[in-house]
Amino acid sequence: MQPLDRLKKRSQFLHLARKGQKVVSPGLIGQVLPREGGAGVRAGFTVTKKVGNSVVRNRTRRRLREALRVVVKEGGCPPSGDVVLIGRAATRQRPFSLLKDDVRKVFRALESKGR
Repeated sequence: MQPLDRLKKRSQFLHLARKGQKVVSPGLIGQVLPREGGAGVRAGFTVTKKVGNSVVRNRTRRRLREALRVVVKEGGCPPSGDVVLIGRAATRQRPFSLLKDDVRKVFRALESKGR
């Protein structure tokens, strides 16, 4: 399995926020935007300061990255597009299986938007 490409620049996050579709779930907020002719998924992760201090935010971000990695590994290749996963305060306490379901919900939105 190849590692996912990452969204790292602020301009990429802002473009996705402007043009993409928002998916809200109890464990996270996802923003999705299909890409034309793109291969695979580019993912970005962010957690606001409202969630907690830097230790808490980094732990939340790591949980999001791992949930995405596991879902991609279990479910094969997701549709091509850009995805930003935004951590919430509930992301830390949410059971990992439910967090994976939240990521799958984001991918389903990407599939339906891409059609």
